[in-house]
Amino acid sequence: MLVKNGEERLKEFTEREYKETVTEVTKGIWHVLGMGHSNAIFIEGNTGVILIDTLDTLGRGERLRDLIKEKTRKEVHTILYTHMHPDHRGGAGAFKDTAKEIIAFAPKTPILEHTGMLREVQMRRGARQFGYELSDEENISQGIGIREGIAYGDKHAFVPANIVYESDWEGREIDGIRLELFRLPGETYDQMVVWLPDTKVLCCGDNYYGCFPNLYAIRGSQYRDIASWIRSIDRLRKFPAEYLLPGHTSVIYGREKIEEVLKSFQSAIEDILLRTLEGMNQGKTIDELASEIQLAPQYRDLPWLGEFYGCTEWTVRAIFTAYLGWFDGNPTHLHPLAPKTRAERMRKLIGGRTALFEAIRQASEAQDAQWCLELAEYWDENEEGADEEQNRQVRECKIQALRQLASLETSANGRHYYLVSAYELEK
Repeated sequence: MLVKNGEERLKEFTEREYKETVTEVTKGIWHVLGMGHSNAIFIEGNTGVILIDTLDTLGRGERLRDLIKEKTRKEVHTILYTHMHPDHRGGAGAFKDTAKEIIAFAPKTPILEHTGMLREVQMRRGARQFGYELSDEENISQGIGIREGIAYGDKHAFVPANIVYESDWEGREIDGIRLELFRLPGETYDQMVVWLPDTKVLCCGDNYYGCFPNLYAIRGSQYRDIASWIRSIDRLRKFPAEYLLPGHTSVIYGREKIEEVLKSFQSAIEDILLRTLEGMNQGKTIDELASEIQLAPQYRDLPWLGEFYGCTEWTVRAIFTAYLGWFDGNPTHLHPLAPKTRAERMRKLIGGRTALFEAIRQASEAQDAQWCLELAEYWDENEEGADEEQNRQVRECKIQALRQLASLETSANGRHYYLVSAYELEK
């Protein structure tokens, strides 16, 4: 979301949410916040420890291992992965010598075949989204947590699950601890929710965290079924939980507060989904809907729905393409001109290369950043007769525009993408 003080809002949220904190939320159950990009939860059993998620890198996993020994004097013998994302599994190598059971769910919806062919482009876009090349001052945070350890040269140490359930529910008693494991798809299709009925502790993974969720990842990913995510949040509300332990951000205490937070979180997402579908059915375009639909006023100022990670505009675009595909219904767009051809014709329409250069420069001077970038899409550095000094100035205008938009962006993901893209132009 682009707002006047976007950068300051992200800083304030980060300072409030991500101080390193180790909390014994109830006897024998600890929640670890701010030690890694994600949270970890550990539960003391009769003879050992059950660990829910392992932080994001080996070094952080080793710190977590030492903390667990300090608190319990016991070793981790069981690991539960809430889902497949690296920030929840990357520290597992620190526990490989003692963990006998490593448990996960299989995805309820399979990953699209041949997705592996997109590894390079997803890595490039992921590096921009997460801001790996940025300094700590520029990065601020990654929206739902502190910077990942790989930004500091640490490494992932994945250990595969040796028990993978295909069901939607499993009841277990592990080392004297009763657990119920539920597969409730949300941010991923393999999302595990852990319910501890004896202590009324609910570990919800990434189905809830304390900011607007990443219903679409700008690094590129398979559609995150928002209707399914809404159903999963509704299911979370049915547990008589007194403690809600998310995979990112702080613990929520008390049945009434948990209900208040989850109800508004669910309703806000559902409202965006339904309003988008209604607008689509009226024939509105993806751009019209993305510019019109925002969080409803009753949700806009709730502290757990700030757009510091996901963004409503990107959510609307994801819904549109998921339900209707790329075509917006306008026959003009059935066979559009190739980008290079369109750019050539737009340059002529504008009045030629010199006129386009002046328009880009004027937009830059007026700090009209988005318009500057859109005009610059028609600039061709390799066109016959191109002037290198003009090329340099256009690149500089684009860099300034990207940095200006970054300063307005509340979403850490969007902010990083702008800043890293600016650095790439400088190279």
